[in-house]
Amino acid sequence: MLIITIKQGKEKSLLVRQPWIYASAIERVDGKPGENMQFGATALVHSSSGKFLARAAHSPKSEIRARVWTFDQNEAVDHAFMKRRIKAAVAARSLAGSGKNSAVTDVVRLVLAEKDGLPGLLVDWYGGRKGYLICEFQSAGVEAWKVPIVKALMAETDCPNVYERSDELIRKGEGLLNVSGVLAGEEPPDETQFTENGVRFAIDIKTGKKSKYR
Repeated sequence: MLIITIKQGKEKSLLVRQPWIYASAIERVDGKPGENMQFGATALVHSSSGKFLARAAHSPKSEIRARVWTFDQNEAVDHAFMKRRIKAAVAARSLAGSGKNSAVTDVVRLVLAEKDGLPGLLVDWYGGRKGYLICEFQSAGVEAWKVPIVKALMAETDCPNVYERSDELIRKGEGLLNVSGVLAGEEPPDETQFTENGVRFAIDIKTGKKSKYR
């Protein structure tokens, strides 16, 4: 297990539950990450006096050196953790779109990174159960947990098609390769029509570029 020790006086942001830990705030990193978990290894975050502050994903190449998973000392970061966070995110978006005055839409921003306790993960859902989940893994932590995250997304949405879209600059800053492609099911077509907030449009969901309005 890695242990990240925060410089004295730099723990204030963590005490108010800000999830980013910059390299400049770190006094030292002790221990070695497990094999194949160099990027995104879960670390204990301690104050300079040794007090527990958080569990975070270590990103040794990024200026944001760690991103907090949880501030609860008793909460393990494991497969069950990822399932809970995905389930909560899907439930939150479902409730948000269930109001009587909600505009017609078949596009949902399903996972909102830090807002859903999954730092660096963005997921858009196009077209419901027979549509596509478009994922961006923008941090080392969610990259390390990619397979469990994808499985949880499919289980919670019943959507069989998952595609990874990459932001090259962001992933480069994390020390991650620029990759994109099918993670499960079928590849999205080059152009698909969807309704968002009552407006019909066409988009290449593999790139996120809207081509024209209908």
